Amino acid sequence: MHRASDERAGRAPDLAAYDRILLAFSGGKDSLACLLHLLEAGVPASRIELHHHDVDGDQPFIDWPCTLPYCRAVATYFGVPLYRSWRVGGFLGEMDRQGDPTGAVVFELPGGGLGRAGGAGPPGWRGRFPQVSADLRVRWCSGVLKIEVLAAAIRGQARFLKGRTLVVTGERAEESPGRARYATFEPHRTATGGGRAPPRRVDHWRALHGWPEAEVWRIIERFGVTPHLAYQLGWGRLSCRACIFGSPNQWATIRAVFPAQFQRIAARELASGFTIQRCASVVALADRGRPYPAALTRPDLVVQAETADWRAPVISRPWSLPAGAFGEAAGPV
Repeated sequence: MHRASDERAGRAPDLAAYDRILLAFSGGKDSLACLLHLLEAGVPASRIELHHHDVDGDQPFIDWPCTLPYCRAVATYFGVPLYRSWRVGGFLGEMDRQGDPTGAVVFELPGGGLGRAGGAGPPGWRGRFPQVSADLRVRWCSGVLKIEVLAAAIRGQARFLKGRTLVVTGERAEESPGRARYATFEPHRTATGGGRAPPRRVDHWRALHGWPEAEVWRIIERFGVTPHLAYQLGWGRLSCRACIFGSPNQWATIRAVFPAQFQRIAARELASGFTIQRCASVVALADRGRPYPAALTRPDLVVQAETADWRAPVISRPWSLPAGAFGEAAGPV
């Protein structure tokens, strides 16, 4: 058996002790490296499942259109199931709430079909974008559209009451002082101790917590996996394409090569009277930045980034670092 003290010190838990390993899979370099790390450690693909939180849900607005198809392509290549989950109404539905409860969470089930949880809570009002903050009550997009969605998918399925589950996420200490303080291993927020209800034995492992970015790219290179288009176009991190943490260069790039999305967000700022970043509008931020050269010189990748299917090979040989590797670290703290 594994020792809890070893896990807290950053050592890997006993992966063989879990009936299933659930990986929160964004398609970004860190969650991709988590998948490859598990496979390299000898975990059978049959015991891994990928869970992708679709932040836009049924209303495309803020994310990369190519992210979900990329995740599906990677999952198919490695023979690992991928389950999509989302908040009804997505980002826009939550931002536009005017006296309505937060939307229900919908999640794909093994064998087909959909599960559903929530949607009958108290009324609430927003009317504005989430703000740049480590506080998830203020940066509500991370909590409402990602963290709580995964938790609802676990709590809403009786299969997670059987055996032991390990939830794996890809936060790294190098990314920010806030993430450096995260525990490497701890009980997951969905774990329960029993009482009258059956216990839900779920642990949470941040598998790459001590990894530098160089090690992340090394394991991706070993497998030869094609990185998400965001990195190929110059982004240093994969969040939503129009992430609230976006740098001036990112907003300048969006304005240059994804103008429809840029104008839609700028119009929402004007209509609401609130900007994504307190310091400036997206127009002012874009005016300060310069578009990434990779985005300007690869119109073919720009076109693919706008599509809802994945047309490139999952494996690239020879493999090379994408333009955004070791680039700007604009993203959640």
